[in-house]
Amino acid sequence: MPEAERDTLATDIVIVGAGPAGLSCALRLAQLIEQHNAKAASNPALSPENIYVLEKAGEIGAHCLSGAVLDPRSLRELVPDFEAKGAPLESPVTDDAVYFLTRSGQWKLPVIPPFLQNHGNYIVSVNRLTKWLGSLVEAAGVSLFPGFAGSDILYDGRRVAGIRTDDKGVDRNGNPKSNFQPGYDLRAKIVVLAEGTRGSLTKQLVRQQGLDRAANPQAYSLGVKELWQVPAGRVGRGQVIHTAGWPLSGRQLGGGFIYALEETQLSVGLVVGLDSEDPRFDVHNCFQQFKTHPLVMGLLEGGELLRYGAKTIPEGGYFSIPTTATDGALIIGDAAGFLNAQRLKGIHLAIKTGMLAAETIFEALLQQDCSQAALSQFETKWRASWVHDELWKVRNYRQGFEHGFWPGVLHAGLQMVSGGRGVRARYPLYKDHEHMKRLDEMPGGPVETRPDGKLTFDKLSDVYRSGTHHEEDQPCHLKIADFDICNSRCAREYGNPCQNFCPAAVYEMEENADGSGRHLKINASNCVHCKTCDIADPYEIITWVVPEGGGGPRYDGM
Repeated sequence: MPEAERDTLATDIVIVGAGPAGLSCALRLAQLIEQHNAKAASNPALSPENIYVLEKAGEIGAHCLSGAVLDPRSLRELVPDFEAKGAPLESPVTDDAVYFLTRSGQWKLPVIPPFLQNHGNYIVSVNRLTKWLGSLVEAAGVSLFPGFAGSDILYDGRRVAGIRTDDKGVDRNGNPKSNFQPGYDLRAKIVVLAEGTRGSLTKQLVRQQGLDRAANPQAYSLGVKELWQVPAGRVGRGQVIHTAGWPLSGRQLGGGFIYALEETQLSVGLVVGLDSEDPRFDVHNCFQQFKTHPLVMGLLEGGELLRYGAKTIPEGGYFSIPTTATDGALIIGDAAGFLNAQRLKGIHLAIKTGMLAAETIFEALLQQDCSQAALSQFETKWRASWVHDELWKVRNYRQGFEHGFWPGVLHAGLQMVSGGRGVRARYPLYKDHEHMKRLDEMPGGPVETRPDGKLTFDKLSDVYRSGTHHEEDQPCHLKIADFDICNSRCAREYGNPCQNFCPAAVYEMEENADGSGRHLKINASNCVHCKTCDIADPYEIITWVVPEGGGGPRYDGM
């Protein structure tokens, strides 16, 4: 398709992503601008209208998914009266329990590890929390643009100069349809990348400018989650349960969770590292097995599955965070890897890094200096804050699990008594896909769960409950660099693991019409935007890019 003529809009700030990080950045910046303008009422130089927040989902919060148990520390800093202002906190945590599961039994830990103690925290729907934050941001005068995806970074030389939004109304062959609308070029003094895990623009920027040269590779887990309506009396509102053990092997990092938003509504999920050795391992299938355990089944039996979702989680920790400031741009929240894998929490860190970014941006705008030197104050700020203190204490946590669960538990214990150090100052980390072994190196086979449609479900049934929708006639947003590798070499060496690790049945090996073999078919409309394929592909030939804005999952209440 020939290059379209595009409208160009100039503004002060473009924030890509309206999750907790992006919205907190926008809200804090609007607060600072309001305070500044009240003092300089005769000539207010700054306006919250010049903060543009782009969100690829059709509405704010639709793509936000987490467990979630919220540490309210940063929310209290951002909105001190958040409870009075109606923050959607489903329940304060009333009780914690941790179980180690075997196939048919369980052992309850007599003492809760400190990092899993949640007194003072809240069970929340991050979807609802994000919607609420969005309402505060909109009331503050910030310009919100749901349904617009950031497709490209605009540069002036090396300096980030803005964002191009996605073209709309393009068919699967790249040709304009009758409703074609070219994207906008949004020129900005500062761009904030708050895209969440494995953001496509963040990935481009980090690689192009080598922002991860001094960092460990990022490590990820995949979390799959279902929201259930269950009969009353089985669990108390505010109950938090975490599990380790079955159905995961001793070579795998991960565990289950059950959070009681209400007496009759449970958030149930499984989080597993994407560093699995077995190319046949399927997190969704493993989650279905998890629900057949007597402990879990006893809570869900006779209930109704309401919603489903999947999300990757950046767990590399302190040493995997890239340089977060460059000329004209900042990276915050999950996009940069601000997450405490030991506590299974990142929302509070997303909010805080958004606030610190806003303070940096405000100072840069006042000084009319948006260079890397000025924006590097963000690095200084977060490293001088409790964000650094929290992440430094678990700086080697994920690396300790490189060789499996039990060695990881040993490392975690050593790190707890040594302030996060362990036996060495900095543990190495390897890309998740580098752990994957070839089929001829793996004995046996995975345990398959036959869905019964009541307690356990296949991927397509779950995808239906994620509310996922994409316009069918649009270019495929899953870019395969070499289909020959998929159809021949990968089939032979790994058995096409994309069919297994994708939690949404996007990838399918289909028989050729002439009976000559099989080829990879991509069901892109199933995609729930988790980015697992971009992370776990052993050849690194799958690239996730944004589809047309407005599509994807609808994680209502998740």
